[in-house]
Amino acid sequence: MNAVGRLFRVGITGTSRGPGVGAWIEGCPPGVCIDLHALQQALDRRRGGKLGTTSRVEPDTPELLSGVHHGFTTGQPLLIWLRNRDARCDGQEPQRLPRPGHADLVAQQRYGGFADPRGGGAFSGRLTAALVAAGAVARAMLPSIDIQAQVLSVGGRPDIDAAVADAVAQGDSLGGLLECRIQGVPAGWGEPLLDPIDARLAQLCMSIPGVRSFELGAGLGLAEMRGSQANDPILSAQGLTGSNHAGGVNGGLSNGNPLVFRVATRPTPSIPRPQPTVDLHSGAPAVVCSTGRHDACFALRLPVVLEAAAAIVLADFMLLARAYRPLP
Repeated sequence: MNAVGRLFRVGITGTSRGPGVGAWIEGCPPGVCIDLHALQQALDRRRGGKLGTTSRVEPDTPELLSGVHHGFTTGQPLLIWLRNRDARCDGQEPQRLPRPGHADLVAQQRYGGFADPRGGGAFSGRLTAALVAAGAVARAMLPSIDIQAQVLSVGGRPDIDAAVADAVAQGDSLGGLLECRIQGVPAGWGEPLLDPIDARLAQLCMSIPGVRSFELGAGLGLAEMRGSQANDPILSAQGLTGSNHAGGVNGGLSNGNPLVFRVATRPTPSIPRPQPTVDLHSGAPAVVCSTGRHDACFALRLPVVLEAAAAIVLADFMLLARAYRPLP
């Protein structure tokens, strides 16, 4: 179902152009301070309005509907709601002409035509706002852990602003490469074999709409190395290593070194160019052109989303690590 986590469990709900999007959180311990200013700052980092991003600008003022009293969590489930204030149907809806690269067609096949098609409905990147809200709660549980993500390149180019400007001028879109570095994770978080920390990070990152690959540490580069090159030399009994090709994970457990992973996103599929499709009513070939408000490069808005995904995973493994402490 649409939820992740074992002890710290997060679910996402809502649609792009419905009343709003929200996150519910179970398992958050009581007494966690929820800083509304920090929560709003995280949501603001995801906001559009800059070159290469959508002109749809939602205020995303968080409403804490349950689980918080006088600024602290109560131990009961949290519900955070973000109302859609700037939603409008200004583009062609996909009931008849499914858009290439979107989930329009598979959504109709899965839900028998009852899925909300407006703006991509429940498949829209709009729902990452709810993920960011949940991630802000998770980060409040991890005050000693530093999580930072950044865009490394877009369209294969490190000159990000110039690449985006070129794509916008040509009415096209770009994908991007992002990296997330996490400092301060203790050794031993995670589970061997079937629930390793890197697999959980990959699961949640790959759940972000448009993310198409995930690699940890040296990633694909390890396939070109020898063991003598790939192994990270151990320098101390605390696990400090001379290199970090493993990306901070051994055997599914954090090893005390920085967690480092990268993701790649596809180009935004909504572009103001004619694209071939099929008319679902007649079965005849057709053409569709996206004329709504879309990101030319949604990767520009993803650093805070990646940080949120990582925080959610780490908050869960932090609670699990507590549960596995030896008995006195």
